Amino acid sequence: MKNYWWKILAILLLLYSIIMGLLGHVPALPIVHETIRNVYFHVPMWFTMFTLYIISVVYSIKYLSSSNPQHDLVAVESVNVGIVFCVFGLVSGMLWANFTWGDPWPNDPKLNGSAIATLMYLAYLVLRNALEEEQKRARISAIYNVFAFPIMIVLMYILPKTTDSLHPGSGGNSGFGQFDLDGSMKAVLYPASLGWILLGTWLLTLRFRIRKLEYQNDIRVD
Repeated sequence: MKNYWWKILAILLLLYSIIMGLLGHVPALPIVHETIRNVYFHVPMWFTMFTLYIISVVYSIKYLSSSNPQHDLVAVESVNVGIVFCVFGLVSGMLWANFTWGDPWPNDPKLNGSAIATLMYLAYLVLRNALEEEQKRARISAIYNVFAFPIMIVLMYILPKTTDSLHPGSGGNSGFGQFDLDGSMKAVLYPASLGWILLGTWLLTLRFRIRKLEYQNDIRVD
């Protein structure tokens, strides 16, 4: 039971955040109106993606220092799961942008940076599949991953804050917490973020176990 408590917690947090996200109180705001509820889903997607990419780069560094193939498996599966949450983040953001700004993809530096960062991580997966020799593939992709992570931070979080952006907290715009995240919303957003992060970690552990079994079977066959 002690190994499953965090999975039970993830389920409870997600149930709570989904119910309260759809039915709970939200402030009456101009322009966004009830779509402010999307913050409970859109923002946690990015938090989860970011967490998984951190795990990935940490294990890429571990692989470079140890050459342990399991570290490489954790790194690639973190990216695999992270990209799924990235896609959900992009889709939920496009729906919100279409309602709020009248365009699902306006010319916004944060949106464009997110698209470039997504393509960059997709290229990481393409690179892995293009290399056949196992150790070479793991080492080159690990080096790529180490450099990709800080570039992603610059594209998605640093550059939008230094230029004009439609997103809150960027380009001189006020952040959510400064004008519309009252206490009741924070009481849903924070548990929602933790719940999705735990779910992402759970999916990562499942994919890692599958890849580990496949790797062990390949070794036996060889």
